Amino acid sequence: MQTAPAIDLSTIPAAQRAAVLALMETVAALTEITRRQEHLIAELNQALHGKRSEKLTEDERQLAFEDLSIALAEVETEKETRAAKTGDMASKPAPKRTIGNLPASLPRIEEIIEPASLICSCGCGVMHKIGEDRSERLDIVPAQLRVIVTIRPKYACRTCTDGVTQALAPSHLIAAGLPTEAMLAHVLVSKYADHLPLYRQSQILARAGLDLHRAVLADWVGKAAFHLKPVVDRLAEHLKGSSKLFMDETTAPVLDPGRGVTKTGYLWALARDDRPWGGEDPPGVVYFYAPGRAGENAETFLTGFDGILQIDGYTGYNRLTKPSRKGGAPIRVAHCWAHARRKLQEVFDRDGSEIAAEGLRRIAECYAVEADIRGVSPGQRLSARQARTAPLVAAFGEWLQAQRRKISAKSRLGEKLSYIHNHWDGLQTFLTDGRVEIDSNRVENLIRPIALNRKNALFAGHDEGGIAWGRIASLIETCKINGIEPFAYLKATLTAIANGHPQSRLDELLPWNSKPSG
Repeated sequence: MQTAPAIDLSTIPAAQRAAVLALMETVAALTEITRRQEHLIAELNQALHGKRSEKLTEDERQLAFEDLSIALAEVETEKETRAAKTGDMASKPAPKRTIGNLPASLPRIEEIIEPASLICSCGCGVMHKIGEDRSERLDIVPAQLRVIVTIRPKYACRTCTDGVTQALAPSHLIAAGLPTEAMLAHVLVSKYADHLPLYRQSQILARAGLDLHRAVLADWVGKAAFHLKPVVDRLAEHLKGSSKLFMDETTAPVLDPGRGVTKTGYLWALARDDRPWGGEDPPGVVYFYAPGRAGENAETFLTGFDGILQIDGYTGYNRLTKPSRKGGAPIRVAHCWAHARRKLQEVFDRDGSEIAAEGLRRIAECYAVEADIRGVSPGQRLSARQARTAPLVAAFGEWLQAQRRKISAKSRLGEKLSYIHNHWDGLQTFLTDGRVEIDSNRVENLIRPIALNRKNALFAGHDEGGIAWGRIASLIETCKINGIEPFAYLKATLTAIANGHPQSRLDELLPWNSKPSG
């Protein structure tokens, strides 16, 4: 791809300079989109036709195909959206139907959209119907497929020739496409909440007499993922404006189509849950995908966050506490007592160590205090911890050092005690702030749906699939912890976006602000 020659802005009149700069930015953005599009097409060809694709099972090939198709559809939608904004209609492909006629056996629900007025503007009286336009889109009511038939009658005056009156066609997320926003929401929830890969959904639909290839479903998901990205980005911004968050990461096996094998990617969960102390901010979670577990990924995802971060003992987070941290000031961390307890439990379960048992008993005393103060205000929690828990923790610290002096650091128990010692400062953070939990179990509970999807869907078909996985899962899981039904939320949100919901009011589309009608 050739590089465009540099433009000397000083030679351009000041009145035109802003327009030229805007055009240059658009060209650069479209160039990057095209580059990514070409890369994805090459990856798709490699996955389908490359020599090493023969190593993939049929399930693996299907997953690679659908995730790459989702990513490609998202890129194409972004390109079309930019073209529409700049008025470059020549680069916007004409809307196309992805399959033939919908089966006649499906029930039809007719919606007639009448003009606001049937009175002729020339004063001749009431216009009469001269025809109508009919369009069909595939809709779904959970457990029931149906077809929405939109009828827009046409009216004209018998006396004059002032033209035809007809109601405007309703807006759709996928212009001239078959699915309603409800159908799109159903496919998303089925894939990312019910753990049904697209090719399995295609098989289910086929039993109802509907021939929808997985490539069609992938196109729908890619377009929906593109339109939902601003909502997820705003959700992440909202969470990072909090004073305290949880973070954890879990493996997300991903196909490497070029090599015909799987590799290990990671989904990082950034969560807020202030319900234990009555915080006013609603709970939420965002999942970020990264191809590795390096701490720099956490640093990137946390750009703009400067509060307390509750984490496990993974050393990759250490860079966040240093003055050299990128994206904000050094973060104060709170480590997890559940992980400390787990280390001792592993030793006790293996050999019944009395030292491990004593450590578990001491930690249990701290948890007993937490059970007593669950649900009270941060101030009350802090007072109780300082009065009751701080002496227990101090005594545990003295006991810990005494045991470390007696036990080899290379022994199994010695390694566990060293782990607790190395995180001792972070393990005491909850004693100084009533908003901090004693452990990070809240975020671990939010990781479990990802692990379940990993078990049922095998793995993501591509790195791009991991990104879409995290994006849609962010909205679904945030819905669930706020008591919002994910299908109803996604249906309402996709409908709002299709009807031109303004970017300046994205907060209205966040799950906890949503009031879907069903």
